[in-house]
Amino acid sequence: MRDLVKEPLVQVEDLKMHFPIYSGVLRRHTGDVKAVDGVSFSIQPGETLGLVGESGCGKSTVGRALLRLYEPTAGRVIIEGEDIATLDAETLRKKRPSMQMVFQDPQASLNPRMTLSAIISEPMVEHSTMSADERQARVFELMDAVGLNRRFANRYPHEFSGGQRQRIGIARALALNPKFIVCDEPIAALDVSIQAQVVNLLEDLQDKLGLTYLFISHDLSMVRHIADRVAVMYLGRIAELSPRDALYAQPLHPYAEALLSAVNEPDPNRARRERIILTGDVPSPANPPKGCTFCTRCPKVMDICRQDRPELAEVQPGRFVACHLYTKAAGSTGASEVYEPTQQGAN
Repeated sequence: MRDLVKEPLVQVEDLKMHFPIYSGVLRRHTGDVKAVDGVSFSIQPGETLGLVGESGCGKSTVGRALLRLYEPTAGRVIIEGEDIATLDAETLRKKRPSMQMVFQDPQASLNPRMTLSAIISEPMVEHSTMSADERQARVFELMDAVGLNRRFANRYPHEFSGGQRQRIGIARALALNPKFIVCDEPIAALDVSIQAQVVNLLEDLQDKLGLTYLFISHDLSMVRHIADRVAVMYLGRIAELSPRDALYAQPLHPYAEALLSAVNEPDPNRARRERIILTGDVPSPANPPKGCTFCTRCPKVMDICRQDRPELAEVQPGRFVACHLYTKAAGSTGASEVYEPTQQGAN
């Protein structure tokens, strides 16, 4: 694992992203879809934080809210000491070069009417005073960095494969020398044979340029390869946040345990984890359960789970879990005490 410093580059505190629901002829506000409902974490410089969870849990919404592509409903997003959520439009525009995004679908995220050279140089046109010759030199430099032939500079996106288009997206994200990049499922739309190439490219660029990643994915095997720490999301909240090796060796939260039980073990000498099949469906984010969001499907549910929402608390050094099996309020101090998991778990 990479050496981490004490001061985080990204600090997220109680981030909420609610989308309003309007009903009836008069379009009255009748509720909210709580896509992200109180998420907190930090990312150190040079670190990769993996964000995993099933479809619809709010992973991509977190990534977009971090960069103010969505206006957060509540919470703080501090990047390099500045609260992104409170910046005015002009100050936010000046902040954009330091934080960029690699999108999931490389076909949809590239303008089909622009050449590769124009796509990569567009951020420089908007945010720098570089001359045309300087921009072109920078385009060639970025193409070399991501493994694209310079002869392709005047080609259009439809002339490239999926893996090549994703490399264009990565080159565009790197154009302004950002410090923080949100990778929103950057390999999901690619062939399996290409996925490893793109992930290896991201790792090489991180080592060379000192980049910091939020790597959003539902591919648990790939997250295990690239991430330093992993946050497991369920229904808009973080269920567990742990160092990668500790999480994959022994997940603490019942949902993380069920999720990781589905990962195939390539080493035949290692014991295969018993498969955990969850029953029921994911509740609607417009009407989440009263207590723990996972209580309707948890095989270890207790009565308290249906009444009180557990908060994310440190139960082992560096390991944070939101589960009543491990934590409870420690009186008036507001701290948390650590407990061994109870054996109670009858439905």
